[in-house]
Amino acid sequence: MAAIVKTDFNFPGQVGKYVGKVRDVYDVDGKYLVMVVSDRISAFDVVLPAGIPYKGQVLNLIASKFLDATTDILPNWKIAVPDPAVTIGYKCEPFKVEMVIRGYLAGHAWREYKAGKRTLCGVPLPDGMVENQKLPEPIITPTSKAAEGHDEDISKEEIIASGLVGKEDYEKLEEYTKAIFQRGTEIAAKQGLILVDTKYEFGKKDGQIYLMDEVHTPDSSRYFYAEGYEERLAKGERQKQLSKEFVREWLMANGFQGQEGQKVPEMTPEVVNGITDRYIELFEHITGDAFTRSEYTAEGMEANIAACLKDLK
Repeated sequence: MAAIVKTDFNFPGQVGKYVGKVRDVYDVDGKYLVMVVSDRISAFDVVLPAGIPYKGQVLNLIASKFLDATTDILPNWKIAVPDPAVTIGYKCEPFKVEMVIRGYLAGHAWREYKAGKRTLCGVPLPDGMVENQKLPEPIITPTSKAAEGHDEDISKEEIIASGLVGKEDYEKLEEYTKAIFQRGTEIAAKQGLILVDTKYEFGKKDGQIYLMDEVHTPDSSRYFYAEGYEERLAKGERQKQLSKEFVREWLMANGFQGQEGQKVPEMTPEVVNGITDRYIELFEHITGDAFTRSEYTAEGMEANIAACLKDLK
């Protein structure tokens, strides 16, 4: 099965195209966005040389399911999924912050804590915590969206004072973030999972706040397996994760961390197929649905998108 790592579509009314690390986004009539989730895969801010078949479908279908599961909380940008790896939605004016929410002391938050910090994005953290411990309550640790390079931690007070987001809108974003995270936590628990942390992007259309982008995918979120969590925590052992951390671990084990002079290890067919299998495993664990491996091509994808756009006009 060939991975789709590049698209070069041209739709009626198309006024722009943005190519990210993983996604190709087409702007149609300045009203709609066609988000193609390619099979490209990135790690350590590097796009790896081989694509991963079905990866785009996995991420897009997980995001679609969670967008549908949160429509009672607030509207979202999704209009249709004309192809398993594609979402068509409304073009919104994005807020210039990402809303990161954490239920556990893991990842970046743990690294900051371990270095001695007891405040993260203006939020105080209690003393005496250990890695992967549950926080007293979920905390919001926003980042400013950088045009280039890495996003930077920023506090609520800095966001409002700098005018990045107005006070009223920001407080709504916090309210929505907590509600979506709670919903994601409940859904994950039914699957025997812990939603550890995640990030959300929001935008505005016609004066209304919309949820945008991917939601609760293993690329934007960290999950632990609930079974054995307490035992591993008590022993100071690493938690069993459901994320793309396994890709980073494979790269590191083969001498690559994205640093200058390092070479990406060979991605043999066995390695690629193994990563595909893990992504499908992620899909089935997170959604509780069986994943269908069906043939797909860029040409078929383009035809499905074009037919959907025609119906929107």
